[in-house]
Amino acid sequence: MAEWLSIVGIGEDGAAGLPKASRAALDAAEVVFGGPRHLAMIDHPDGRAWPVPFSVAPVLALRGRRVAVLASGDPFWHGAGGSLAAALPADEWRAFLAPSVFSLAAARLGWRLEEVTCLGLHAAPVQRLRPHLAPGARLIVTLRDGAAVARMAAWLVAEGFGATRLTVMERLGGPAERLRAAQAEGFALDKIDPLVAASLEVDGAGRVVPCTAGVPDGFFDHDGQITKRPVRALALSALAPRPGELLWDIGAGSGSIGIEWLLAHPRNRAIGIEADPARAARAQANAARLGVDWLEVRQGQALDHLDGLPDPQAVFVGGGCNVSLIDALWDRLAPGTRLVVHAVTLETEALLTSRHGERGGSLLRIELAEAAPLGRKRGWKTAYPIVQWSVMR
Repeated sequence: MAEWLSIVGIGEDGAAGLPKASRAALDAAEVVFGGPRHLAMIDHPDGRAWPVPFSVAPVLALRGRRVAVLASGDPFWHGAGGSLAAALPADEWRAFLAPSVFSLAAARLGWRLEEVTCLGLHAAPVQRLRPHLAPGARLIVTLRDGAAVARMAAWLVAEGFGATRLTVMERLGGPAERLRAAQAEGFALDKIDPLVAASLEVDGAGRVVPCTAGVPDGFFDHDGQITKRPVRALALSALAPRPGELLWDIGAGSGSIGIEWLLAHPRNRAIGIEADPARAARAQANAARLGVDWLEVRQGQALDHLDGLPDPQAVFVGGGCNVSLIDALWDRLAPGTRLVVHAVTLETEALLTSRHGERGGSLLRIELAEAAPLGRKRGWKTAYPIVQWSVMR
């Protein structure tokens, strides 16, 4: 089928600022889709607003007619462009780009865009910022509305980064553009336009989430059921997360393994299974607080969930391991899946020793001791040894 869809980026200066090619695409369109704000910027006899909730189905229903879609700036930066392109062959659409809000913001600030973290928070929680908070970091974020800026400032203060410098940027690229600077602590800007983005120059004494495996235990709320930092680092090393992979975290506890898996790369996915409802809720809350709210936690027994889960690339079993679970996993997992199991009890250690003998892999005994007070001096306090079996199915 010949090209019929034009995806047109439009800025705050409206139709007057459109390049000649974009203008021609709109003039040739029989139907134009866009948000009410975008449709008000142009003059077209058949302008149609996006449905709520958002869907590209009305556009696809007109396949074969001359249709144009309006999107803010670059339609492939958190815009409709990606959704439409995924649904159509490449020869049926053409894109006409305008500068994205991130490009406009970087140009106003004089920042190198390749050195800046860009996040869309207009439809995501502010906690998505958490892994990126480190003194000296620069971020540009889009926000839902003007009130969201003050909420973000208050959250930064609560996280210990109240010294962060914010630049609030309203209606970038249009005649009503305005930039105002403030510090997160004591933030008092008002009458902020709903069409807003903000830059952050992060500063403060808050805790920084490390880039390596083994996030300090204090970042996680837990009831003692947590894979401790050194052991967690060894588990993550054996699990070897790669971009875009899915982990099953069985016996999720505080969610620490799944959370660190997600922190390893933004395209990673993780499903935690936890029998205890309080721990399952705690794991979900920990994930949200650390900015990886897409952790999926399923409450219940692992054997009840295995058949209904999408195939993983890696599985971690940190609790509740027994013969039935190990054998069910071995039967369920696809060849090439990485399996890592930890044992504390003698019974589970014997099981892993047996399966290692049958199926190979690596068997590691982890013994850790930490300096602790011993009377008026210090001595080594030894933790229970842990046996780790890691194997590729």
